[in-house]
Amino acid sequence: MAGAAGRAPAEPRLRADAQRNAEQIRNAAIGAFQGRGLSVPLEEVAKAAGVSKGTIFNRFGGRIGLIEAVIAEVVATEIYAIIDRTRAIADARERLTYYVTAIRDLQYRQPATVDTMLQAYPEARTLMEICRAGGEINEELVVAGRVCGALRPEFTAEDLHALLHDSALVLKHGTRPRREDYDRRTAYLLDGMRAQESP
Repeated sequence: MAGAAGRAPAEPRLRADAQRNAEQIRNAAIGAFQGRGLSVPLEEVAKAAGVSKGTIFNRFGGRIGLIEAVIAEVVATEIYAIIDRTRAIADARERLTYYVTAIRDLQYRQPATVDTMLQAYPEARTLMEICRAGGEINEELVVAGRVCGALRPEFTAEDLHALLHDSALVLKHGTRPRREDYDRRTAYLLDGMRAQESP
């Protein structure tokens, strides 16, 4: 009895310490992933959280578990908000313009979006679900755009995916463009996929 009574006060403290460590890791991961993408070394996340790398593995099982734990705050919520806003726009042309502009803007601002779209961590189920949702909205936009004549008749959902994927590749592995150049190229991209008006 005395032994059990002696251990009891320590257990709540251990649970509180574990919870505090987990929150510190989560906060550090959100900041790191938002700023630099999902491939930030876990050593840096651990240092920012004030814990050891081993603590990240103990609490989250490693990078994939950590990504799953914070991806909503990092980028998923914003991506799904873009998809929902896109679907709420009545005009098919405006839907396409909004979606392409918003996704490219998010790619530029949020490196984790690039990693998500490039499927950098395919074992992360939440990331793959985001990609599946992106594929669905791509299909919807292209079908609606072709029906109303807003898109070139030969333009496909695969083309839209490839164009957004290509911009992600450039941001991940190429020289980062100036914002004004990037936005100008977004306009070129939209112009290129739209149906040409008859003379």
